[in-house]
Order: sequence, then C-alpha cells, then structure tokens
Amino acid sequence: MRTGLTGVRARAGDWAIALGVAATLLGTGVSGQHSTTGFDLLGYALLTAGGLVLVARRRAPVPVLAITGLCAVGYQAADFDVPAVAYLFAVYAAVRAGHRTITITMSVTMLALLPLAALASGLHDVGEAFTQARGALEIAWLVAAGAAGEALRQAERRADEAERTREETARRRADDERLRIARELHDSLTHQISIIKVQSEVAVHVARKRGEQVPEALLAIQGAGREASRELRATLQVLRDDAMTPPRGLDHVEELVAQARMFGLETTLTIEGLRGDIPAAAERTAYRIVQEALTNIARHADASAASVRIDCRPDALAIRIDDDGKATPGRTPVRGVGLLGMRERVTSLGGRLCAEPRGEGGFTVQAELPLDQTS
Repeated sequence: MRTGLTGVRARAGDWAIALGVAATLLGTGVSGQHSTTGFDLLGYALLTAGGLVLVARRRAPVPVLAITGLCAVGYQAADFDVPAVAYLFAVYAAVRAGHRTITITMSVTMLALLPLAALASGLHDVGEAFTQARGALEIAWLVAAGAAGEALRQAERRADEAERTREETARRRADDERLRIARELHDSLTHQISIIKVQSEVAVHVARKRGEQVPEALLAIQGAGREASRELRATLQVLRDDAMTPPRGLDHVEELVAQARMFGLETTLTIEGLRGDIPAAAERTAYRIVQEALTNIARHADASAASVRIDCRPDALAIRIDDDGKATPGRTPVRGVGLLGMRERVTSLGGRLCAEPRGEGGFTVQAELPLDQTS
C-alpha cells in the first residue's frame, strides 16, 4: 500500500512539474506579442509539447531529452525568444539516470543548432542569432542542471551501497547468532537427551530380557527420548545449514524428491512458469518448505505417494505439497517444530502458509511467497 501511494505521489509531482513548465513556456511565448499565423501557432504547440513531455522524464529520460531539445530548436526557428527551461529539466533527469555521455553529446549539438535556428527565422543577423541562442540556453544553467543530476545520482548510489552493506552486516550477524544458538543447544541439551534415551532403552531391554512386563511410562519415555533426539538433530542441522552451507534453492528440489523416492515414497515434481530473477531468500524458503514437508510425510503420514508443485509467477512463488496419507479433516495434525519453522520462514517474507488435511483424505501444505518483498 505504501509503495502504491508513493508511486501516485511521484506521478502527481511529475504532472505538476510538466504542467508548470508548459504554462511558463507558453506564457513567455505569448507575452512576446506574436501573431496568430500558422508558423506562430506551430511555435506555441512546440512550447506546450516541450513542457508536457517532461511527465515521462523518469521512465524515458533520453527520449524526453531529445524531444525537449528539438522543441527548443523548433520554437527558436519560429522566432520565439524563450529560454529552454524544459531542456534543462530533461538534462537533470538524464544525468540522474546515468546517461552522462549522451547528455553531453546532445547538449553540444543543441549549442550548435540554436544559433542556426535563430538565423533560420530570418529576423536576426549572425551576432543577434548567437546572442539569442546563448540567452535561450545559458551555459551556466546547463552545467548546473547536469551537476545537480550527477550529485543526486551519486547520493542515491551511496545510499544503495550503504543499504547493501547494512543488509550484509545483518545477515552475517544472523548467521553468527544461529551458530551460537546451535552450539548452546548442542552443549546444553544433546548430552542430557542422549542420557535419557540410552537409560530408557537399557531399562526396556533389561525388563524384556528378564521376561518382565515393560511399564507403559517407561515405553513412553523411550519413545519421547527418540523423538526429542531426532527433533534436536533436525533443528541443529537447519541452524547450521543456513549459516555454513551454500544456499539451497529450486535447483536442488529434485534432490529432495529423489531422496523421498529412495525411502519408498512415490514422489512427483512439477515446476511451472518462468524462473526469472527469484530472490535467494524465496528460493531458500521454498527448498526448506519442500524438505520439511517431505520429511513429515515420510515420518508421520503413512503415505505411499506425494506430489510437489512449484509455480513461478511474476509476482509470487507458489508451493504445494500433497500426500495420500491417513490425515482427515477430523484429525488435528500434531504441530511440531518443523511446521512452526515453515510458518515462521514464510511469514518473515510476507507470505502465507496453509497446512491442513484435505476433505478426500491426505495432507496438503501450501505456501505463497511474494517476490517484490524478498531479497
């Protein structure tokens, strides 16, 4: 919403400048007490057009520069002694957009053509033509417009560079924090969970060897220890992978599908749409969603088949994973760490995640990641 409002304000500002310049040029031309002949009417039209075309100076700075220059030459040839204000605005916009060489070339051409245009009107000698041309396009104003455009371009470039530096610094700090958390989790929990897991398994083994009935509480502790150990390993792997391994993306989803097939899950992959320039954060999140979804299917769904579908849209990346497991709408899925992690990843990118059983049976994970907010 904020981006759209900014765009509306920018367009309104462009129109205000264009209309203001056109009105100024036309008012100056009319004050010169010209006749209403067809040639003079052409001069009025060129004055108006030279101002109005400035509305497109952000989108097409070079064409606007050329049009304003031709309009200035045209109304000088029609004997309208009016400063080339619109051309100065166009010079500023073109230099700001980075077109310095072509701006200098066109400006030198303008300085050569304006005296010829004044001579073409037939009302000036050579000296008067050069004087009028110099007044129409003062060198100092021309240099000032170009310098202002270049100064703002450099300021924007430095601001962009500073923003990239801040993002890289924040990313490095986040990676360091993930590694620190992984180390803390490993040091504080892995040993204790391993002891619980080993002791419970030994107790179960001894009870069965003696022919005794294993208490339900002991079996529950054994199962919880195994599950906690698996969850902890998976969490540590995610934390370390994000910070240490090369980024994973859509090119690596096929590897996940191949691994799922190796474990007996008949898995299909469909990727549609043009890849284009997908931000690395979106690709990594899509990879992690597919990875976690296929892991959950293999461990919990009791499914025989799964499908992965990725749709690369111009404005979003859509991911859908379906399975044919035992999940039904009446059965609430267990909200584990993996599903929570998926939701947090998607939400951090401004996207949406839906993970729920289907009416006809099976489970579906759907995510949509906007591409205009990711990086």
